Amino acid sequence: MTEHRLSGLIELLSARRLLTAPPLLTGEVADVDPRIGAVRHDSRQVRADDLFVARPGRHSDGHDHLAAAVAAGAVAVIVERPAPRLGVPQLVTPDARVALGIAAAWAAGDPSQALGIVGITGTDGKTTTAYLVRTILEAAGEPTGLVGTTDVIAGGAGSGNPARTSTPEAPELQAALAAMRAAGDRWAVLESSSHGLAQQRVSGVAYDVAVLTNITSEHLEFHGTLEAYRAAKRSLFSRLAVSAENPEKGWGKHAVVNADDPTAESMAATAMAAGARVWRYGFSGELGARSADELDVTASGLLETPAGMRMQLNAGAWSGVCHLRLAGRFNVANALAALGVARALGLDLDTAASALGRLGSVPGRMQRVDEGQPFTLVIDYAHTADALAKVLDELAPADPANGLIAVFGSAGDRDPTKREPMGRVAGERCRLVVITDEDPRTEDPSAIIEAIARGAEAAGKQRGDDLLLVPDRRLAIGEAVRRARPGDVVLLAGKGHEKTIETSTGEVPWDELAVAQEAVRSRP
Repeated sequence: MTEHRLSGLIELLSARRLLTAPPLLTGEVADVDPRIGAVRHDSRQVRADDLFVARPGRHSDGHDHLAAAVAAGAVAVIVERPAPRLGVPQLVTPDARVALGIAAAWAAGDPSQALGIVGITGTDGKTTTAYLVRTILEAAGEPTGLVGTTDVIAGGAGSGNPARTSTPEAPELQAALAAMRAAGDRWAVLESSSHGLAQQRVSGVAYDVAVLTNITSEHLEFHGTLEAYRAAKRSLFSRLAVSAENPEKGWGKHAVVNADDPTAESMAATAMAAGARVWRYGFSGELGARSADELDVTASGLLETPAGMRMQLNAGAWSGVCHLRLAGRFNVANALAALGVARALGLDLDTAASALGRLGSVPGRMQRVDEGQPFTLVIDYAHTADALAKVLDELAPADPANGLIAVFGSAGDRDPTKREPMGRVAGERCRLVVITDEDPRTEDPSAIIEAIARGAEAAGKQRGDDLLLVPDRRLAIGEAVRRARPGDVVLLAGKGHEKTIETSTGEVPWDELAVAQEAVRSRP
């Protein structure tokens, strides 16, 4: 294993103009060029020979924990504000978050430069698209890892994602990429969230393909404005520029964008400015307003069947039939995005189209629960008004005698502007709306529920009749199942694959599928 010395990192950060001065030596410094083991951003995780990066944060500041990190064994630190008498070398940077990403990649041996990297961003559809892209690459004979909301996969083995972050912090992300390289993977598919992009967790990742699914209002509690949210997403496409940090690996740099999204051309312009080739996908003909000539990948002849969807896929001079097992027209768009990646990389499109039909399900995404009940029960991760509307529209029963029932909440300490719109969306579409907890965190659960209820009431729902407020999610699911009529469709939205509910007193174990199954089994 290559030995990493501090001097090597100093040289790298200096070349990237991420050091404002030579290393500072305050106090009695025993080793000015120590060997570096791991890179840490949490002082509680520091061990002997580690490098600690002090990041300013919204709730805490790493600079307040410098002494604790050194006491735990840190042999050097990266800071934005140096500390007196620290006793280890201090590298002073104007941006500790960027420096953390670069240092983490350096310590891991820059694994992304040995892998093809596909980054997927968007409000909805990242996880499903990531699974579809991985399925295509694997079918093409390219072993592929994945880092996403539901799982981290290296060498074909999943390790889960208990942290519930789509894009982990830089040291964890680089460790996952290093594990893929060691396991023989040749590609990695990364969900690249707005938080991960804005917080520079992906600094040091050499992207080759950037994919846009869609952008709607989300995470404004963090970004402040919709434009700042869009800018964070857009930054993924600027990362396609070829540089020493992001070398050209033999297949070029590509952007695959959803032409049906209003932000597509902005993302495309950013990608082109970075020197990447842009590929557009979307709906045309009877499925959309665009001409097929405007799109690099599109679908036609969509036919919904009990087993999924059948469609004709078109990409340039190629066309082929795909039998998609995933339900929902929005999953056709996700499939088109994945096929766009295949076309960009020059993969065999017959193989790619066949591979799309192999993916039967994605954890917590349009996941059907079948216990022999006389109604349809579906679990989905939809947690924005736009996503909820799409899922409900897809699930709406064809027979007007049947109805929709939605059980959902909204996360605390997250964008509050989406709560009333979510209630309104459900109120306009559902026979019965059941509002419950999702992840209240430090907020008052009743205040979140009341905000959603206002939207449902604006759509005409009445409390105690077709609008129920049931904070306990288990009881809420039980009540929805109890009230379901034969032929109805019950949607449990917002939690999906997640295994905990986050409350002000800590995490509560949760399994949406198990709770739903038990509710059906105990239904009178």
